[in-house]
Amino acid sequence: MNQSEKAKAFGALHRKGDPVVLYNIWDAGTAKAVADAGAKALATGSWSVAAAHGYADGEKLPMSVLVETAKSITAVVDLPLSVDFEGAYSAEPEGAAANVAKLVEVGAIGINFEDQVVGGGGLYPAERQAARIRAIRAMADGKGIPFFINARTDLFLAESDLSKHAGLVDEAIERGKAYAAAGGSGFFVPGLIDPALIEKICAASPLPVNIMMRTGAPDVKTLAKLGVGRVSYGPGPYRSMMEKLKQEAAAIYSLL
Repeated sequence: MNQSEKAKAFGALHRKGDPVVLYNIWDAGTAKAVADAGAKALATGSWSVAAAHGYADGEKLPMSVLVETAKSITAVVDLPLSVDFEGAYSAEPEGAAANVAKLVEVGAIGINFEDQVVGGGGLYPAERQAARIRAIRAMADGKGIPFFINARTDLFLAESDLSKHAGLVDEAIERGKAYAAAGGSGFFVPGLIDPALIEKICAASPLPVNIMMRTGAPDVKTLAKLGVGRVSYGPGPYRSMMEKLKQEAAAIYSLL
């Protein structure tokens, strides 16, 4: 498949009630391993890619390193690749679009794009974020790529008190509708794990909803029944592998 066909195929994998499952990767080696395991598409996690290079999350990883990582992945695995691009390394719509274009150039067919002000605290007003999405969509359309913009809201992830999540649902739904109208392809609500709230957002969202697996989250089969269209694993795979690596290394060194 060419890049446009990969983007189209990736979008088609997002089916309400039959979600695409993305076990997040962080380099070419993990991309190949997950592809060999049977994945239909690939997605990086920003936390994992940053940590693998010795950086903290939050756009601390140089963008050039992230672009090169994406390039190395598309060079070895012929599956659709979505890149967790955080805030696109720019607050301005034009800058965000120009930066995403660099990922398009190396073969990526989608991004996660969040509405939190990276490094600044708080969220962008919905219309401001929508303007940024519109700019990215216009850029991708100009290249003839049905690019998948997974529009992420950080409302739930920013609120650690789960009892307050119900009070954020209406705003999340409104943001999702605004992002859809601006050209978003999916709606990502990391941090949300309550089944009833997930179901409510899925019922109201014009876009396929992405849930991130974390402690307390429903399993994939339950998420499918709730209407979810995409399930991702965030930094979980990286943390799991690093823990296994440490345990194996510790076992070896304990014998010396």
